[in-house]
Amino acid sequence: MSLRRLLPTNPSARLLAAAALALACAAAHAQTPAPVERLHQGNRTSENVPPVPAELLERLNRYQNTRGAGFAGWSQDGCLLISTRFAETAQAHRVCAPLGMREQLTFYPEPVNAITAAPAGANGFVFAKDVGGNEFWQLHWFDLGTRQTRLLTDGKSRNQSPLFSHDGKQLAYSSTRRNGKDTDVWVGGFPTGEARAVVTEGGQWSAQDFSPDGKQLLVIKYVSASESYPGLVDLASGKLTLFPVDGGKAAISDFRFSRDGRSVYYVSDEIVAGKPQEFRTLRRHEPASGKFDVLSAKIPWDVDGLALSDDGSRLLYVSNEDGIGKLHVLSLPGHQEIALPELPVGAIGRSEFSPDGKRIALSINSATSPSDVYVIDIDARKLTRWTRSEVGGLDSSKFVAPTLVRYPTFDQVDGKPRTIPAFYYRPAGAAAGKKLPVVIQIHGGPEGQSQPTFNPTAQFLANELGVAVLLPNVRGSTGYGRTYLGLDNAEKREDSVKDIGALLDWVGKQPELDAGRVGVYGGSYGGYMVLASLMHYSERIRAGVDVVGISDFSTFLNNTESYRRDLRRAEYGDERIPEMKAVFDRISPLKNAAKIRSPLFVAQGKNDPRVPYTEAEQIVKAVRGNGQPVWFLMFDDEGHGFQKKGNADYFGAAMMQFWQQHLIGGNAAAGQR
Repeated sequence: MSLRRLLPTNPSARLLAAAALALACAAAHAQTPAPVERLHQGNRTSENVPPVPAELLERLNRYQNTRGAGFAGWSQDGCLLISTRFAETAQAHRVCAPLGMREQLTFYPEPVNAITAAPAGANGFVFAKDVGGNEFWQLHWFDLGTRQTRLLTDGKSRNQSPLFSHDGKQLAYSSTRRNGKDTDVWVGGFPTGEARAVVTEGGQWSAQDFSPDGKQLLVIKYVSASESYPGLVDLASGKLTLFPVDGGKAAISDFRFSRDGRSVYYVSDEIVAGKPQEFRTLRRHEPASGKFDVLSAKIPWDVDGLALSDDGSRLLYVSNEDGIGKLHVLSLPGHQEIALPELPVGAIGRSEFSPDGKRIALSINSATSPSDVYVIDIDARKLTRWTRSEVGGLDSSKFVAPTLVRYPTFDQVDGKPRTIPAFYYRPAGAAAGKKLPVVIQIHGGPEGQSQPTFNPTAQFLANELGVAVLLPNVRGSTGYGRTYLGLDNAEKREDSVKDIGALLDWVGKQPELDAGRVGVYGGSYGGYMVLASLMHYSERIRAGVDVVGISDFSTFLNNTESYRRDLRRAEYGDERIPEMKAVFDRISPLKNAAKIRSPLFVAQGKNDPRVPYTEAEQIVKAVRGNGQPVWFLMFDDEGHGFQKKGNADYFGAAMMQFWQQHLIGGNAAAGQR
């Protein structure tokens, strides 16, 4: 029967009746949740996730079997400790010669991290391990002589950032042991002394360096990416003395004593000579004389870290220059630059001097090669590769190296459009005249940064599926100065989402890219960005993948672990303030779920202490309540991300299936909007 026969014949009445019928149909549709096909299998629960075809699994297999190696420290016999994965999780290994055998030292079902080699006479290392990704890490001692392991912490609290004194007789670390909320600094005699809390001021504190005589400890209170406070603890009396911060507020990190104890080196963006500083620079201060130096003033980029040799004759630091790591070495006390061999272009990870100060070990991760460990002979200016990580048997020469692009966004700087940096992976075999689908991958943080590091997901999308990948560093990212970092704070949160809208505009102007087939993908805060982008631009985004993402800032701040709640309020805003709560309600993907009209895939770890699994469950329910299809995946033995290979592999395969179904092929997804 025709609907026209059910409508009145009067034109005005017919229009009103038609409108009423349309609203009724829309309401009925909105009230009919999308169907759910739920499956429990081992440690995972999936909903609406179809089986992954064998052909796709086979194509993915080699990309999922790439692995990297990260430098973790020097052992006293000149060997290197590294972190790498040969089974399900990353474990501690030892390598004693360039490209030599990797001897696995730890064998746990859970990944180990925070590997810290003991100095001087102690022969071993400390490492941290949690359960199921809950991040309540416990510190353990591994004795390289006896191959025995011993628990150092209480087995219940969250413990991190282990630090040895220079003689190896004391160990400091951060812990929530006192009250479960504040992160204090604890110090104990090593290897057998009982640890005691030496900083209990409240907030999140970490130990930075022991004085050469072991009687004092440099510490820092972290508030946010743009605010931290340094101090000095007298370990005998327990007295904490805070250092003044020029300008009252600054980002300060990496405090280190000079080996003669007369000076401190550190990284800071404090004002200099009354002038605000955009970037974090390497500095030296001599308290007795008041002498002050800015040692990296000629580098208009952030300094990311520093280290001193045990004999005090050399210092190294790393600058982050548009996402690329640059290593610098200075001779002390004159601070003259030491020439180094040319290094592979990429991001530089942990770097340290050897015990004799003659060599430097460091991790380098490039766009076309996973992280590997290298050693520099300083005097000989020679670089030697110590590990060669596997790339799944793939031809690494065919990996796509991204190019750095900058696109204009909605606001201006000095009368010109502000530009946003992004790394662009363009498939090498793109056919002439054929437009490429696009995946925009948004980093977390928000105080994070996408860098041109090895990305097997991007490589598979580009090489196997012919998808272009864009990794933008929207406002709020680190690495681009103090002003840029603060452009998304509190009530300005959605300005970063507008940067994604500007990227969609840029995509539309590129002749090789298909603006009608764009997907968004991100984790943690990047997951919020995915949901917010779908909320605002569903008509321009084909599909989205949200991993451990925030769906409502108020519920997130109420439910995140207590030890990090104030840290996140400093970045996102305080939901207890009515004006800020109103902002959170306005920008909430959960409260605006009706605007999400694109297919969505939500993945989560059940034990996530940062973004609780309830954030995933509530957005899935809300979007389905509007009749939209949602894929959902949750692992019972994971936390904030997927660290076990089997879980990561399954999620990766399901995500590629999602892109194939909703982004790459056909126009079915467009018809659902």
